Amino acid sequence: MADELFKLGFIGGGAMAEALISGTIANNVLPASSIYVSELRDQRVEELKDRYGVNAFNGADSFIGEVDMIILAVKPQVADKALEQIAGKMDRYAVVASIVAGLKLEKLESYLKKQPVIRVMPNTPLSVGAGMSAFAMGSKTEPDDKDMLVKILSACGKVVEVNEGMLDAVTGLSGSGPAYGFLMIDALADGGVAAGLPRQTAILLAAQTLLGAAKMVLDTGKHPDQLRDQVTSPAGTTIAGVRVMEQQGVRGALIDAVIAATERSQSLGK
Repeated sequence: MADELFKLGFIGGGAMAEALISGTIANNVLPASSIYVSELRDQRVEELKDRYGVNAFNGADSFIGEVDMIILAVKPQVADKALEQIAGKMDRYAVVASIVAGLKLEKLESYLKKQPVIRVMPNTPLSVGAGMSAFAMGSKTEPDDKDMLVKILSACGKVVEVNEGMLDAVTGLSGSGPAYGFLMIDALADGGVAAGLPRQTAILLAAQTLLGAAKMVLDTGKHPDQLRDQVTSPAGTTIAGVRVMEQQGVRGALIDAVIAATERSQSLGK
């Protein structure tokens, strides 16, 4: 049952905010009437109103003091300005959850001296209800502060709590990870085309195969190696393909990709 009393605000109405709004309403976490959005583009304000029935405005002054939680969903380059605009205007118990890349808890707390703050790292599959989000709690937060946030994020995929020091690694793995998955789907589809399949058929086969493999890992709880062994018959087709992948360094390339993205995230946060 939707929580009719809890009020949720968004600063920024872009793609990530829309994904969270859509999932929250569709999964009956909150009604549209309890969601408020501040967005600078007038056309986007009207789009969000028409599409979801939420309360959308050009600015947050009309709701900033009334909401129980604010999700900060702006571009990193305008984060400081957004924080200046909301600082001191919220109820002291209102939670601020930031999905702004690279914006650390220390900086959030320097602007929002009275607020409990939470830092969130989501990824783009939020938009199709299959996102992966990790969050870290600030120094002023209580266990109850994260309850509604977890419900909102869970409406759009999986969620896990980590220490802030792990968020760069989260960025390198799940934040950047969809791009690795798209690259693998594209490469597998190319292989299918090279073997004689039509392009669209090859893309469908590749995408659904990776989706199914991921679902098996999540649903069974088995280690990926166990599941791989189940499909790898002695002297069969799969081991022939796996052998080539190992020879070509696919495993090492993926490990290095995560490490490189993590290091880049660390450098951007300095």
